[in-house]
Amino acid sequence: MIGSSDRSGARNPQSEDAADAAGPSIDPADVARFSAQAAEWWDPRGPFAPLHRFNPARLAFLRDRFAERFVREARARAAFEGLTLIDVGCGGGLIAEPMRRLGFAVTGVDASAENVGTARAHAETMGLEITYRAATAEQMAAGGRTWDVVLALEIVEHVVDPEAFLKTCASMVAPGGLLVVATLNRTLKSLALGKVMAEYVLRWVPAGTHDWNQFLKPDEIRAMLDGTGLEVWGPFGVSYDPLADRWDQGGDADVNFFMTATRD
Repeated sequence: MIGSSDRSGARNPQSEDAADAAGPSIDPADVARFSAQAAEWWDPRGPFAPLHRFNPARLAFLRDRFAERFVREARARAAFEGLTLIDVGCGGGLIAEPMRRLGFAVTGVDASAENVGTARAHAETMGLEITYRAATAEQMAAGGRTWDVVLALEIVEHVVDPEAFLKTCASMVAPGGLLVVATLNRTLKSLALGKVMAEYVLRWVPAGTHDWNQFLKPDEIRAMLDGTGLEVWGPFGVSYDPLADRWDQGGDADVNFFMTATRD
C-alpha cells in the first residue's frame, strides 16, 4: 500500500501506527483488502505466495541496478552500507528486510497499520533494525526528507491518482539517487495472464485484486515523471517460466516490468 517516513528518525510506534493514512492517492478499498490479509504476508503458501515466488527476480534486478548506480560490488557483504532507502507500500516487509541485509538504512511505509504491525514484528524476530511507519507517500514527502533509493513496487496500479503518486515519489529521490517502479503493463497479454489467468485460473491472488484498467504502459509512466528532474530508463521486462516455476529478467515487458529513474 502507500506510506510515509519519519524525517527525524525518532520512533513512536503507537503514534506512527495511529497516523492518518488518508491521502489523495489512497484507495480505501485496496487498503482494507490488504489489511485483512496482513497476518499472512510471510506465509509462502498463503495469499502472498506469488510475491514470494517473484522476490528472487525482483531482488536480483534491484541489486544489479543499485550496484550500477552507486558503483558498489553487488555481492559484497552489506554492499550498500551508508545509503538510505524507502520502500513505499512496503506491505509486510518482503522487500524491506532483504534491503536491510544488503546494508541500506531502510524505512518501510504503508497506509495499512495492520501491514506495518506485521512487518515490524517480523523484522524484530529477525533482529533487523528497520524504521516502519503507517502513513502515506504524501505525508512522508511533506516532511522534506529525501532518500538515495525510493522503491514503488507493485503499488502504482493500486492508487487513485498514479501521476500524483509518482511525482510524490520522485520528490523524495536525493541528488544522485534512484527511483524504481514495478508494475503491470496494460496490454491484452497482461489482461489474459496478469488478470484472468492469475486471478481466476491459477488463483495466485484473490479475484478482484487487480483492475486491468489501472495498469500502466511504460510510456505513460515516462510521461508522468516528466518535469520531475529525473531521467527515466526502461522498461525492463520480467516474465514467468511455468516449466521452471520461476521468474526471470528478460526483454518481455508485456506483462510485468520495471522502470528506473535517476537524479543527477
